[in-house]
Amino acid sequence: MKNIFAREIYRCLLCSLLLIPTLFFSCKPKTNYDTIIRNGMIFDGQGGEPFQGDIGIKDDSIMIIGDLSAASAKEIIDAHGLAVAPGFINMLSWANESLIEDGRSQSDIRQGVTLEVFGEGWSMGPLNNRLKEREQKSQGDIKYDIAWNTLGEYLSFLEKKGVSCNVASFVGATTIRDYVIGEDNRDPTPSELDSMVLLVKQAMEEGAMGVGTSLIYPPAFFAKTEELIALCKEASSHGGSYISHMRSEGNKIHEAVEELIRISKEANIHAEIYHLKAAGKDNWTKMDSVIRRIERARKEGQDITADMYTYTAGATGLTASMPPSLQDGGFGKLRERLKDPVTRLAMKKAMNTNAPDWENLYYGAGGAENILLLSFKEDSLKKYTGKSLAEVARLRGTSPEETAMDLIIQDSTRVGVAYFMMNEENVKKQVALPWMSFGSDEGSYTNEGVFLKSNAHPRAYGTFIRVLGKYVRDEKVLPLADAVRKLSYLPATNLKLTRRGSLKVGNFADVIIFDPAKVNDKATFQKPHQYAEGMMYVWVNGKKVLHNGTHTGATPGRFVKGPGYKKQ
Repeated sequence: MKNIFAREIYRCLLCSLLLIPTLFFSCKPKTNYDTIIRNGMIFDGQGGEPFQGDIGIKDDSIMIIGDLSAASAKEIIDAHGLAVAPGFINMLSWANESLIEDGRSQSDIRQGVTLEVFGEGWSMGPLNNRLKEREQKSQGDIKYDIAWNTLGEYLSFLEKKGVSCNVASFVGATTIRDYVIGEDNRDPTPSELDSMVLLVKQAMEEGAMGVGTSLIYPPAFFAKTEELIALCKEASSHGGSYISHMRSEGNKIHEAVEELIRISKEANIHAEIYHLKAAGKDNWTKMDSVIRRIERARKEGQDITADMYTYTAGATGLTASMPPSLQDGGFGKLRERLKDPVTRLAMKKAMNTNAPDWENLYYGAGGAENILLLSFKEDSLKKYTGKSLAEVARLRGTSPEETAMDLIIQDSTRVGVAYFMMNEENVKKQVALPWMSFGSDEGSYTNEGVFLKSNAHPRAYGTFIRVLGKYVRDEKVLPLADAVRKLSYLPATNLKLTRRGSLKVGNFADVIIFDPAKVNDKATFQKPHQYAEGMMYVWVNGKKVLHNGTHTGATPGRFVKGPGYKKQ
């Protein structure tokens, strides 16, 4: 009897032990994904061959890449026949005001852009009371209160307000110079330079990506190389970069490249050229030697890169047709000088001169026929939007030069224009360069409301899709995997970003899905406010902001901080 009882106890214990693994595995929680992207052709962003697979997204991150055919999720997207890629990075964005008006960032989100990077010379901080008052008065169609002082405060303001895209910024050397010195043509004193360096330090610790310049425009034009090196040394000590609209993109482009290389070397800093181009027909042949010089510097160990937009026309102010010396002291001084008959006579001659010491975009474009008027502040002048300067001159019965001066005076702005100055063969050559990324040099708009009061450059709606459609699919300038790399991983690496720029487990889920056969940019100079086609889905930090080509209204964008960030 005792043996029977013992055997029964042993049998029960054995059954219990056998049951434990079953209970353990049956109780183990299953991974529940927020989103599964199935059957897509995955481009990881690093340039490797694409492969078919699935991606699981949980919260703000990529949790798994592989076969998820047996897994479940709140939402499953079938990406069969479509490309899945990391979100694109806009290396030169002027969406700093358009996102205040409308945080959805529609014209860029619909191209797959998930990070906007600001700071071409001018940045939204640091601002003192003088700068805030001036900027408030000079606002155009978009009106807003300037409720911040520093660059970090501005980017935090956008995040809190709600934007669909991530945002980042360089601190503008122009802004820092203006903050300390003003708009006068003079060197900083030693104590003023110390103050400028301290402002760079503050911006870097708040999360700036580095220092940005725009050296053809006053007052940036007045800064000497040594001043820029001092600012860049501070940025370099925080792991930042130097990014520059160089002092020349035309007659003195070789000298401008040498200045950038010198700054990079002496400050020991990664340097990037904004919107690399050879502007003006006389300069088109210089592009090959510029590329060779950059590649020689890279072989010698310097970290030099560039970005570009995919058009033969640039866009900036009509004041870029006028000598910087006339703009000493700021726009207000320029406007008053343009009223003087003697100055106006000298200006007509200057505008038609191939100036050796400043970047004359009027001459570089070949004259008024190749200058398109895009934006005005005054409603009475908006009737000229979309017309060439030559056409408006004929309508007004004045010379093109006089018309340009009069429009600046009447609008009390730089007057937004497009200059047709570049060569398509150079554009193709640049698109194929392995160290080339992309930037729109424009805002990110919605094609309705206040944005329709002015014409955008079509690059606002087409820069990135144009790479995929025109230059990859149609003209086969480069393979799709390499294009994706240069739109995502390359700029992320240049910015020293972590967890962004590639499809990798643990990275933030900035993910896009597009149809390579249907991507197409529709915006033209005549009808610029047209969304690109072919981008199907976009996730930013794991939240879907584009669903089957329609914006969801979600605003999960974050302030992406640079390598020198210190938590305040």
